[in-house]
Amino acid sequence: MRTQQETGRRSPVAVAALGAGGFVALLWLIEIIDALADHRLDQYGVRPRSDEGLVGILVAPLLHGGWLHLEANTLPALVLLFLVLVTGVARGLQATAVIWVVGGLGVWLVAPSDTVHLGASVLVFGWLVHLVLRGVFNRRVREILLGVALLVVYGSVLLGVLPGEPGISWQGHLFGALGGALAAFLLAERERTVV
Repeated sequence: MRTQQETGRRSPVAVAALGAGGFVALLWLIEIIDALADHRLDQYGVRPRSDEGLVGILVAPLLHGGWLHLEANTLPALVLLFLVLVTGVARGLQATAVIWVVGGLGVWLVAPSDTVHLGASVLVFGWLVHLVLRGVFNRRVREILLGVALLVVYGSVLLGVLPGEPGISWQGHLFGALGGALAAFLLAERERTVV
């Protein structure tokens, strides 16, 4: 039997690490460009119920309202995206796409007018909920245990789906989380019974 090195293929762990690390590096690169551009990119966040705000659905998770905002999202994004990708890059990317679209559309439809919403936290909340629920829908003990461990470590952040602190997009958190739940349901590998 040939090893992954002999076939030239990378291990799932290496691919997931490269994917998560690459995504976080992209976030930092975009914030550097945004800082050099006097934060003019931030205007492209989700602007609820406006035509230009629809563009924000595509780019808002890549933008941050400054270094502290990006720092707060960096470690959770790195850890959670790695965990989403390590069990299958294709499924991880599909889950991310569902979270990205549901989160962005939800904010665009529900958030107050004349506001701008941006940041990777929509994805962070989605990935967290996806990982917590994935094992339940897949009926896999390992994934359920991972979900429980993540609830212990990150569970308190889920309170961010509730209205609270001004300047924090609880709508992004809420709809990101709903997108994660939907992705876990849609991408579940259910056993098919043949009659």
